[in-house]
Amino acid sequence: MESHYMQGLDWFILGIYFAVLIAIGLWASSKRKKGGSLFLAEHSLRWHHIGFSMWGTNVGPSMLIASASAGFTTGIVSGNYAWYAFVFIALLAFVFAPRYLGAKVHTLPEFMGLRFGQSTRNILAWYTIVTIVISWLALTLFAGGILIRQVFDIPMWMSAAVLLVISAFFTMLGGLKAVAYTNVYQMILLIVVSLVLVIVGLGRVGGIQALVDKVPADYWVMFKPNSDEAFPWLPIILGYPVMGVWFWCTDQSMVQPVLAAKDLREGQLGTNFTGWLKILDVALYILPGIICFALFPTLENPDEAYLTMVENLFPVGMVGLVFAVLTACLVSTIGSALNALSTVFTMDIYVKRFRPNASQRRINYVGRLVTVIGAVIAIAMTVAIDAIKGLNLFNVFQSVLGFIAPPMAAVFVLGIFWKRATTRAANFALTIGTAFCLIVGVLYLWPPEWLQFPWPHFMLLSFELFVILVISMVIISLTDSDKAQYAIPEPIHEGWSKLAISLWIALAVVMISLYVYFN
Repeated sequence: MESHYMQGLDWFILGIYFAVLIAIGLWASSKRKKGGSLFLAEHSLRWHHIGFSMWGTNVGPSMLIASASAGFTTGIVSGNYAWYAFVFIALLAFVFAPRYLGAKVHTLPEFMGLRFGQSTRNILAWYTIVTIVISWLALTLFAGGILIRQVFDIPMWMSAAVLLVISAFFTMLGGLKAVAYTNVYQMILLIVVSLVLVIVGLGRVGGIQALVDKVPADYWVMFKPNSDEAFPWLPIILGYPVMGVWFWCTDQSMVQPVLAAKDLREGQLGTNFTGWLKILDVALYILPGIICFALFPTLENPDEAYLTMVENLFPVGMVGLVFAVLTACLVSTIGSALNALSTVFTMDIYVKRFRPNASQRRINYVGRLVTVIGAVIAIAMTVAIDAIKGLNLFNVFQSVLGFIAPPMAAVFVLGIFWKRATTRAANFALTIGTAFCLIVGVLYLWPPEWLQFPWPHFMLLSFELFVILVISMVIISLTDSDKAQYAIPEPIHEGWSKLAISLWIALAVVMISLYVYFN
């Protein structure tokens, strides 16, 4: 295997990374109780496991490359997607997590089954499985496969297979505990390497003031006017909350580490830690793109900003470490997704529908089998996506996923905050509502001739769809003849921590200060 990026020392460094990764995974797996569940780490996760796992699931190589590209072309404005998230991570910590942990559920479909009944749980289970396979597995593998193929010159199917074998190894061997423990190691490595890249880049530019002088002034502004096509402030303010509630509060892959928390205190401290880590997104991922603009302003393809910085600023050996980090991002995201997939299928479909009295050993066996099947399906989808020519499929799929958010956000928000919301209303939003949102999404991406009119910004459209679904759910609930009522699961009251509350207040003050400073 040859690579114009990698030299002998780089391969050696990459080998050490994998050796340490596997050692940590084996050690974490040995800590799992014999016969214990693979899915929630025996409710043993501490705040640092939770924080690094949530952040690691969120960080993929596509995010690293896309963030640097956005920094190169527009500055820090795309950092809104990282910094605005703290509001919704706080919502998870203080509104959703106490109810999830109080209900003692394995999955979010199971939780909504307590709220709306078995029919909603069934719909949501399949909905979650499809979302994980498409958005978390196939798209992450497609983006990562492009990178691995570019660096190591191997076919897409082989790139995807290598990444899945590594990720599935931890998921099958030690479940969530192994995934969480390896995430800590991988994310610390990511912080160190990205920080070194920023420091070296700043040194080459001539310091922070020299960087400020060499790029346009609006590169340092978080809110751009509504006339800005890419990042108008109003659609971000209104539209991101829909995505934020779905992604941070209701997505199984993101929330599973919180479900596995040792107690509520650890869950709230862990989510708080994720909020602090999200501040680093701008400094570690977007800033390299801005530095690249200052150093290499004639770069034709902004998507190459990250790798251009690596190639030109890092010596032999460090390049291997960077690709270890990019691989770490992939393994972290895919491992979390595989664990979420096996948890939802095993607990919500296999155990609930077919074998309610299955032994823990049998449940673990099915979980491992689902991990393998999910991996094979993901490889097939990745190769199929790669075979379609002529479209920027990654951007297309990401946009379509934005239209999945409104139904989930509407069902969870009304399910938690309004006791009169009914099962029929929830099922309507998850079925008819989802179909409606996806049709709008397809028309938005590929408008026919009779629909050639100026569409609202993608984020504003997401907000409008959310409002339509909420109004529809309210009308259906108020006129519903089926009066079967399910209570909103009560939040847990033990474990509220003054330390967690204080740290969340401190985070809010820091975030508001950052927004004021960069506007």
